[in-house]
Amino acid sequence: MRVVIAEDHFLLRDGLSRLLEAHGLRVVAAVDNGADLRAAVAEHKPDIAIVDVRLPPTFTDEGLRAALAARRDRPGLPVLVLSQYVEQLYARDLLADGTGGIGYLLKDRVLDGAQFTAAVRQVAAGGTAMDPEVIARLLARGSAASTLVALSPREREVLGLMAEGRSNAAIAQRMVITERAVAKHTASIFTRLGLQPSDDDNRRVLAVLAYLGQ
Repeated sequence: MRVVIAEDHFLLRDGLSRLLEAHGLRVVAAVDNGADLRAAVAEHKPDIAIVDVRLPPTFTDEGLRAALAARRDRPGLPVLVLSQYVEQLYARDLLADGTGGIGYLLKDRVLDGAQFTAAVRQVAAGGTAMDPEVIARLLARGSAASTLVALSPREREVLGLMAEGRSNAAIAQRMVITERAVAKHTASIFTRLGLQPSDDDNRRVLAVLAYLGQ
């Protein structure tokens, strides 16, 4: 798997590169600004881009804007945002894109290398990996309630865990129910949200977007 990293702090950028390489991923470029991210994506055609929100020169939202631009350059590019911050506007724009895998993890809540690389692989494969705190903050500022009014409390719980990127097996374990029960809840969620039968992974992403109020 080919990875591009955009992170302005040298030690973290180097540490991420070493961690990913140690887990069998190939870091083809590690850059410190948005312009170089776009150039690296164009040159190396990576399987995923890992991007910090705040990059030079203003350290506000350059990373997210660069990720959006990289996706315009290469539609469907999986993007995993790794940051200390939840930037609402461009995060929603990135999620609303609806193509390719997407993840948003908070740096100070990533405590395990194997778990992090699993999230990278999940997003690269077209899935989602959302930190629960990111979901909570986006929902607090969004309007998902009107979209999800048709869901039961149990279905909302399942969808919340789905938004974190959990598999049916992991959701079943967390909720202490059977995988068959999770599958029934998931099918009901898709139906209530008007998601037509298609690839399950794609419908999971669309359901997560609905959960986040898109």
